[in-house]
Amino acid sequence: MSITSKSAIATGDGKFIIDQVTLGDPLENEVLVKIKAAGLCHTDYDSLSWGKPVLMGHEGAGLVTKVGSKVKNFKQGDQVILNWATPCMSCFQCQEGNQHICENNSPVVAGGNGYTPGHAHLEGTLWKGKPIERSFNLGTLSEYALVKESALVKVDHDNLNFSAASIISCGVMTGYGSVVNAATLKAGSSVVVLGCGGVGLNVINACAISGAASILAVDVNPNKLELAKQFGATDVMLADKSDKGLNQLAKKVKQLFNGRGADYAFECTAIPSLGAAPLAMIRNAGTAVQVSGIEEEITVDMRLFEWDKIYINPLYGKCRPEIDFPKLMRLYKKGDLKLDEMITREYQLEELQQALDDMLQGKNAKGVIVFN
Repeated sequence: MSITSKSAIATGDGKFIIDQVTLGDPLENEVLVKIKAAGLCHTDYDSLSWGKPVLMGHEGAGLVTKVGSKVKNFKQGDQVILNWATPCMSCFQCQEGNQHICENNSPVVAGGNGYTPGHAHLEGTLWKGKPIERSFNLGTLSEYALVKESALVKVDHDNLNFSAASIISCGVMTGYGSVVNAATLKAGSSVVVLGCGGVGLNVINACAISGAASILAVDVNPNKLELAKQFGATDVMLADKSDKGLNQLAKKVKQLFNGRGADYAFECTAIPSLGAAPLAMIRNAGTAVQVSGIEEEITVDMRLFEWDKIYINPLYGKCRPEIDFPKLMRLYKKGDLKLDEMITREYQLEELQQALDDMLQGKNAKGVIVFN
């Protein structure tokens, strides 16, 4: 039996509308989820210009409403986090432990542009009587979402804060995983974090959780630097927009760390001209991590690699959903992972334009759409 769901739909021309979509019954391996909260990030804004109608949203948490006939791991009423990087567990990369870059299901590695052809049951989600693609095979900016069972991770927490849970599956995982899974940061290390937006704050938080002795936060916005201190930064440094490649700032950073540079540096600005900047901040044989996912051609001075420096570009913090999400929720419950502090404001779906504007203007560390 089909249901209607109030949803945010990107019309493909830079705009969106709030309208009704129709969802059918789950197929044998699908689950219908009542969305309780959906986090926002810049990818949601980008989806407005994908050139086609898309059901928006790729971060979310909610309650299982209905399950397909072959679904064994979920039942009605289960609390779940939705995950956009859905592993198949059988391809080469999944078998290698790289579930985040699954060769069959990844909307980034396989299909691109937020949708994997053949992975989602398009006919199950209709807008104006026609199938509509779901952003990253999810479409969480909607009262309900029809998704594959493999896109869900169960959360066994009493009185779950759905807003906090909803932001796990993108910026939080990217920031935390880049530190713990990708860089494998060692306790007692020194760190530089370039950019203190949502992802950068999660990198800072993860460095603090991992026992970094010194965490220098860098940003052009003094307000973000104050926020960085709340997430674990031990020092802050105000950057100058006119400092090309942050070359002048890098000299100050090296002096701060005994004249040789930090052990680790994380780029979280998404500014292409700063893609190589973390290399200038680290010591010889240090590790630079490009967290923000820059995807365009840049010029790199190879002398920045002297000597023995490591530069990595992980996707989604090398996420393994069934392992990482429960770990993150345990850290949150313990009080170490600062999810509540990350959420600046909650919005209703009808306030989506305001939420996007606030995000683009840098007013929020994180905005969340909540559903009554």
